[in-house]
Amino acid sequence: MKRLLASFLLWLPLGAHAALNVFACEPEWAALAREIGGDDVRVYAATTARQDPHRIEARPSLIAQMRRADLVVCTGAGLEAGWLPVLLREAGNARVQPGRPGYFEATRFVSLLEKPARLDRAEGDVHAAGNPHIHTDPRNLAKVGAALTTRLAEIDPQHAAAHRARGEAFDARWQAAIARWEARAVPLKGMPVAVQHPSFSYLIGWLGMVEVATLEPRPGVEPSVGHLAQVAARLQATPARAVLRAAYQSPRPADWLAARAGIPALALPYTVGGSARAGDLFGLFDDTLDQLLSAAR
Repeated sequence: MKRLLASFLLWLPLGAHAALNVFACEPEWAALAREIGGDDVRVYAATTARQDPHRIEARPSLIAQMRRADLVVCTGAGLEAGWLPVLLREAGNARVQPGRPGYFEATRFVSLLEKPARLDRAEGDVHAAGNPHIHTDPRNLAKVGAALTTRLAEIDPQHAAAHRARGEAFDARWQAAIARWEARAVPLKGMPVAVQHPSFSYLIGWLGMVEVATLEPRPGVEPSVGHLAQVAARLQATPARAVLRAAYQSPRPADWLAARAGIPALALPYTVGGSARAGDLFGLFDDTLDQLLSAAR
């Protein structure tokens, strides 16, 4: 048996190495980890763009993936509070527990918007630390990318130079893309929009748009027809140019309001995989801007 194992090890090509296992809670962090980690990481995305990241079942398959992870990359700020702690506890993987180098929360590296003045569950799905949907502003992705590059180099020193090189290359491409997007987005400045859920606060702030209405009566609470009628009445005084929803959200509220207000309902991809064009981080923002600019004309 020992001779067989020795023969197998000799058969392996020189330079072969085990890729670092990365467990990404959301598709945007899976895409970012692949950009920076390249072939030195094996990335598992726990959710898809068609799932609400607030409401995920802690399935045995996710626990199994968490058990073998070397690095967990999640949003934080309470976004995964309903399922991530269960995965971490049941997996029993000491490498990726909070406070260890293998645990990475993206929201720790940016400034959060919409921090509540008081906490009351009656107010709906309120996040104590602030709005967690930071990735809809590409400038935040640049900050998280820099921090993730540092963390990968720390926990995978054998490939630290490669992680840093890929991180720097991604940042250069990303900054050029941001400049291109901002030049294209000039017509969006000041454009009033309604939103189904506070998913796009960072996007709206980056582009200088104005949020004039929210369809949900409270975050995470499905609006009734009566409530939507009240929103439609308010929009008569303060019109919006479009209603925005994330691809994973039900189209019914946005479509209902759009039909009454005579404005388009845009199903923005929200994250990687949310549309046919949003196959990576660059396509995510290309598609988002194209949809918004179509409504601005």
